[in-house]
Amino acid sequence: MILNIARRRASAGGSSSSILGQSFRVVRPAGIPARICPASGDEIVHHPRGFGHARNLYHLIFMGRSTSMRPIREVMGSLQLVPSMQIQNRLFSSENGNLVDAVVPFMGESISDGTLAKFLKNPGDRVEVDEPIAQVETDKVTIDVASPEAGFIQQFVAKEGDTVEPGTKIAVISKSGEGIAHVAPSETTSDSASSRPPPPPVKSEEDKQKPKAESSPVIEKPKKTSAAAAPTKGSATEPQLPPKERERRVPMTRLRKRVATRLKDSQNTFAMLTTFNEVDMTNLMKLRSEYKDAFVEKHGVKLGLMSGFVKAAISGLQNQPIINAVIDGDDIIYRDYIDISIAVGTPKGLVVPVIRNADKMNFAEIEKEINTLAKKANDGTISIDEMAGGSFTISNGGVYGSLLSTPIINPPQSAILGMHSIVTRPMVVGGDTIPRPMMYIALTYDHRLIDGREAVFFLRRIKDVVEDPRRLLLDI
Repeated sequence: MILNIARRRASAGGSSSSILGQSFRVVRPAGIPARICPASGDEIVHHPRGFGHARNLYHLIFMGRSTSMRPIREVMGSLQLVPSMQIQNRLFSSENGNLVDAVVPFMGESISDGTLAKFLKNPGDRVEVDEPIAQVETDKVTIDVASPEAGFIQQFVAKEGDTVEPGTKIAVISKSGEGIAHVAPSETTSDSASSRPPPPPVKSEEDKQKPKAESSPVIEKPKKTSAAAAPTKGSATEPQLPPKERERRVPMTRLRKRVATRLKDSQNTFAMLTTFNEVDMTNLMKLRSEYKDAFVEKHGVKLGLMSGFVKAAISGLQNQPIINAVIDGDDIIYRDYIDISIAVGTPKGLVVPVIRNADKMNFAEIEKEINTLAKKANDGTISIDEMAGGSFTISNGGVYGSLLSTPIINPPQSAILGMHSIVTRPMVVGGDTIPRPMMYIALTYDHRLIDGREAVFFLRRIKDVVEDPRRLLLDI
């Protein structure tokens, strides 16, 4: 509310006016009624004991009654005046300053809405500043809705499963805790009582006598029904379907729907073909076993097999740049960078974070980046930027025990490498049959762009580097 204070003065020769004050914001204390000025529509504070015979502030100032400066000073002294130039609008604040709104944050350039997956708090719970109170699930990531102020959750204004956009209000936070509704014991009892089945109706004397009279025909009917149903049960023409009570219908999450759409688009767009090879893991596993302690001591991260396959894939992409390319209309786009996408399975679905400029990283940097991205993916804190792009994907189904598979290309890339489990098998080495830890590897590629020759050469390069990691040092 803005209040302009002016004093008018008259002279014998005429009248003139001068503005004595400036624009002020009047903060009305709690419990003090207000009225609306008919001339300006502004809210007028009306204190029942502070203005004497004046009915309201409009009566005091604008009607010219009791317009001495002393009453005005008394009136202004009883109000809290703040110059309007010093007022700043606070985000999420409501009119009285005690209640703040928790709204859905900005979710990314390509995301316009999401689904309110679940609330992390309950009405009446205490929350701190920036503490997550709900989760919004989008096509790509899960985003937390944080509390803008410390206080108590007064109420939720949205429901789980609602489609929300950035800026949508989902909860009201009370900073002081006033107006928090608590569930009364009677309500809880009534809810539990309502969930129980109703008691059986009391039968009258006539109802009690009716079943006795009809008991004899009731006994004969099940015999006829069971006899007639016996041949039907063994009939092959009428299969017995399971009852609907044994089925559950659950809506698909946005992430699952997005993955399903992308995979089906990939199948409909690409001319996919898969080629296989097998790799002897003896030397790479020996290298990791010999240097794992020194590696952890120097770099603070364990040496895994994934970094070896990433370095091998980088070498293969440098030797066969067509696999790092992509079709765009009638053109082929050759990428002069290598961003490796790592497929990570999470409880909510498959996500594919990206290792940027992997060709410029060493083993330790690759291992650190993989661990960081995998942890974020499993925690649900990975961002959209960390999954955008990528020129080539590696999927390691071997961590789940997969022996062999044909991975699907991750659009808009042109190929994907599939790793599988390590199995000890008898292999002929130097004329002798000895046990060796072997792994099948698969490359699925877009046959519109990549020929079988390039695909086989790519897998052969990965096989050579993994079986003899010294090739990376000598670049041969």
